[in-house]
Amino acid sequence: MSKRNKKLNGTVIVTYRCNARCSMCSRYKAPSRPEEEITIETIRKLPKMYFTNITGGEPFIRTDLKEIVYELYKKSDRIVISTNGFFTDRIVDLCKAFPQVGIRISIEGLEQTNNEIRGLQDGYQRGYTTLKKLRRMGMKDVGFGMTVQDKNAQDLVPLYRISDKMGMEFATASLHNSFYFAETKNRIYDRPMVAGNFEKLVNELLRSNSPKKWFRAYFNHGLINYIYGQKRLLPCDMSFDTFFIDPYGDVMPCNGTEDKEVMGNLNTESWEKLWNSPEAETVRRKVRCCSRNCWMIGSVSPAMHKYIWRPACWVLMHKFKSLLFRHPYSMYENKICRDYRDGKVTGEQLDRYSTCKKGSQCGS
Repeated sequence: MSKRNKKLNGTVIVTYRCNARCSMCSRYKAPSRPEEEITIETIRKLPKMYFTNITGGEPFIRTDLKEIVYELYKKSDRIVISTNGFFTDRIVDLCKAFPQVGIRISIEGLEQTNNEIRGLQDGYQRGYTTLKKLRRMGMKDVGFGMTVQDKNAQDLVPLYRISDKMGMEFATASLHNSFYFAETKNRIYDRPMVAGNFEKLVNELLRSNSPKKWFRAYFNHGLINYIYGQKRLLPCDMSFDTFFIDPYGDVMPCNGTEDKEVMGNLNTESWEKLWNSPEAETVRRKVRCCSRNCWMIGSVSPAMHKYIWRPACWVLMHKFKSLLFRHPYSMYENKICRDYRDGKVTGEQLDRYSTCKKGSQCGS
């Protein structure tokens, strides 16, 4: 298929306003103003997509979110909204209008841990109550999202078990630094402890009867690799078949770059002109030379579909092992984990590996 006819994976950042005060994200300190945020007219200019994520900030701060979803369903096969779950009535109202929409509520651990990290009083109870209400409504595509760090790693498996008992999805991430989060100081301090909790989760996922969870085990295996500062397990094709658009109409390859990289502005251009512009090609060359090695679901999920044989081989091997062993996966399958354990690599060296390096990795 030609580039102009190809379906894409898109993320629409509808606002940078947020009611939370998350310890790992400072975006709330630089919010967008309502009058400058992406309009319905610009939404209508977006291309056809097979998947769209709506995010923020907190997207349910937008009072016209229902209209945005209506327009995006003309463009996209599937829509998932990422939210902190605080605005229960607004979420329920939208889901009544669009029962097929997906909802991912960010919960950063059990109650006390979540509220400390999110900076929202009663944030856990508000999010959890919203999830239960959506489940009682018959909503199928709902679940948790958790950004794992030293503060909440011990809650990773307990929170997964809550989601599993409720029959919900469970998405994970680790700390990242980028312009999007307006943060540069996020880091994992106790890598073996955090990775060890991911290892427990991977084993739980592999022992399940769900093929979807088996592939999520691979994703979490990749998070361990990322925490130890290693090169991505799969190529990054952001800006080729995936894009982000921010509240100001700027189209970007992703939300993981150190500085904001802009392919063009959809407020003032057509999609076809923007997507095939010299500026877009310049950004794509930068993506091919990017050294950040991010491992976020927005870039990894499309890569897992595109390079399916790699995760599939990993899944087949570990699923077979799960039939023989209670713990089919070990974080020490990763050479870097063994090297750190055995003193061949120091914490200072890992910190350097994890820091965004200036310069090119093209041809590596």
